[in-house]
This record gives sequence, C-alpha cells and structure tokens, in this order.
Amino acid sequence: MNKVRKKQLCSLAAASIFLLTGCSEKGSVVNYEETKEDVTSITFFGNKYEPENVTVIEEIISGFMRENPDIRVSYESLKGNDYYTALEKRMEAGKGDDVFMVNHDAVLELKAKGQLADLSDLSTIEEYTDQMVDQMMDNGEIYWMPTTVSSFGLYCNLDLLREYDLEVPENLGEWKEICEIFVKQEITPVIANNDISLKTLAIGEGFFYTYQEGRQKEVMERLNSGEDRLSDYLTSGFSVAEEFISKGYIDAGKAVDTKKTSDDLEEFVKGECPFMLTGAWAAGRVHNMEPDFDFEVVPYPVLEDGSLLVINPDVRLSVNAQSEHTEAAMRFLEYFTQEENIRKLADQQSSFSPLKGGTPSSVEEIQPLVPCYQEGRDVIGTDSLLYLPVWELTAEASMSLLSGEKLEVVMDQMDKEAELERGAL
Repeated sequence: MNKVRKKQLCSLAAASIFLLTGCSEKGSVVNYEETKEDVTSITFFGNKYEPENVTVIEEIISGFMRENPDIRVSYESLKGNDYYTALEKRMEAGKGDDVFMVNHDAVLELKAKGQLADLSDLSTIEEYTDQMVDQMMDNGEIYWMPTTVSSFGLYCNLDLLREYDLEVPENLGEWKEICEIFVKQEITPVIANNDISLKTLAIGEGFFYTYQEGRQKEVMERLNSGEDRLSDYLTSGFSVAEEFISKGYIDAGKAVDTKKTSDDLEEFVKGECPFMLTGAWAAGRVHNMEPDFDFEVVPYPVLEDGSLLVINPDVRLSVNAQSEHTEAAMRFLEYFTQEENIRKLADQQSSFSPLKGGTPSSVEEIQPLVPCYQEGRDVIGTDSLLYLPVWELTAEASMSLLSGEKLEVVMDQMDKEAELERGAL
C-alpha cells in the first residue's frame, strides 16, 4: 500500500481548532478556521513523508501563512519512488500541483514538456552559493531551487570496530582489509540497499578526479553528445562494487530486496555489521532508533589515497508552469528558500546548506563529513550539466549487478540505455 500523508493547514485568524488522527499510515492535521473571501489556495506535493520531516515543513508553511493570510497552502506527500510515478501522472493529466519536489531526472522530463516555471526572478537566488547557482542555471533560466545539499556516507559501528581493535577506514585499502577481517568471522561487513548504495559509490569513484581537475563541464558535454560513454567513467567504481559482492563484503541476495533508508537502517541498528552505505540524511533517524552502540558517518573511503563525498542539491522545489496561481506559488517558494527556513530543513535533514555562509547540520554523527565538504573533495551525484537520467541509469545498473549480471554486461546495457535517452533529447 502506498503510504500517503496529507497535511492541510489553513491559517487565517488567531483562533484555531486542530484535529489529530494519531500514528496510522494515513493521517492529517487539519486547521479549521473562519473562511475569508479572496483567499488563494495552493497545493504543495512532495516526497518528504517521515513525521520529523513533515513537522519542519509544517512549521515553514505555517510561518508563510501567518505572513500571507491571503494564501492557503496544503501539503501532501507520497513515500519513495512511487512519488515520481504519481507526479508524472498528475502532470500528464493536467492536474499537477502548484509547487512540487523534483529530482535531476524529473527536471529533465518536465522541462522538456514545458511544465516548469522560470524562477530566475526570485530574490533569494542571490543568496545561493556559486556552485548551486551553476547547477540551477539553465540557459539563463532556473526551473528548480534546492533547500538542502544532501550527502551519502559510510555509517560505521564504532563499538564493533573497537571490539576488533580496528579504526575507521580512510582509504580503499584499509576498508578492504577491515572487510576481510569480518568476512573471516562470518560477518557480512557492509549493509547495502537496492538503490543508492552502489550507484553513489560508483559515481563518486568514477568522477572524482574529473571534479578535482575542474573538467566536469567538458566531460558532461562529451557525455551529452555521445562522444564519451558513461561506462568510460563508471566502470571503475562499479568494479569496486562488484569486488565487494564477489568477496562477500556485501550480501547481494539481501541487498536486492533492501529498501533505502528504511530496511537498511533496521538492519544496521541491530549492531551486527560494522558498515552501511546510505544517505547521511538518515543519521538523525538512526540516532532516534536508539542503537546500543556509537556510530558515525564518514566520507566514502573508496580512493587508494583517501576518501570523497558524494553530494546532491536536494529537496528541490519547482513551480508548475500551468498553475492557475503562479504568483502565490512564487511567493511561497521565495519564503521557503529564506535562510532561516533552509537552516531548519538542512539541520533536520542532517544535510548542508546551499546558501552562502550556510552552516551544516549540527547532528553530531555526520560531523566527520564536514571537512571533506569544506575542502571540496566531493562529487555531485546528479550534476545538472549532464542531460542523461544518470540517477535512474545507475540505479538499474546497481540492481543488475546485485542480481548477478557480469560487470561488462551491466555497463554495456547502461550505455545502450543512455544512447536511447540521447536520441530522445
């Protein structure tokens, strides 16, 4: 069953009555108040479903409506990949929401159909870092704005490592040595999921030196044109993933059915495995699950000479170009992307701020990621300069690898799919 949570918040007067429905799969918080004439109602659709995420979004919505009593905002969310299926269907049917969350691949599709409004006149854009503006800018127009910079990291069970007199790995050689020790103890070292674990490792390892040398624009143009193939850059990273599978560092049979930042978290908090590859934004959630061990999230130790961080401009917001309430939607997005609101969301999401001078999340367990981010040892997982749906293509490659396909076959199939996507550009 799809997990749907609807949040309808109406703030039009001082007095209010709230109806609380408890902790079922479906729930709503409805604020009933006096109806007022000339009120514009807009809808906001997103994939942030977890209660702690929705609480922050509710606070931002409530703050906006206090300052803008002529606009009423309702938020609805759908969990996981089902969200993007629903978003596509709504947009195709002409029933798209006024404001919605997007990712790299969704932007490519919706922009091609003329369904995204230009946001380049919003005043908050000037507060974004140059790196984020470069990602957002598309031939002088902007179709989405990030509210966080998410990252992907290696979760480390510090107690289990100490039990074996081991340190947190800082490069690929050290990581393999530690994994080998646990395999000999009949312990699978690395928990992986069927979506983001292998692909972020491969993207990070494959494109790291491209970013360090400042060649990403050149490389992305070559990939867009077909002059280069994705496999030219990602085979080395996926070969690391294949090695981890073949040597038993990752249980492919289990990973193929493991959902990201849900099943993998449940497995990790059992305390039986030293490592987990997943989104750092789940660190606060893991902490709240109260594991009986200390843990921290560190950069991927996937290089021979060190570690790297894979990041993404995240919780990206767009406005429906066919909205009947574009002006109200723009006002809401401008409010949502103010510094105070971005700080709230980034902190709760265990993420970084996309704004100039923005501070990273204060969540203790992700602090080892901060130096790597500040030093620029990072790779953007879904670079907007790349016009291929890399997130989907690499997810499919990961699933094929986990399902037992040989690396050469997987890379060849990925390149064929990328070529079909180029033909549709």
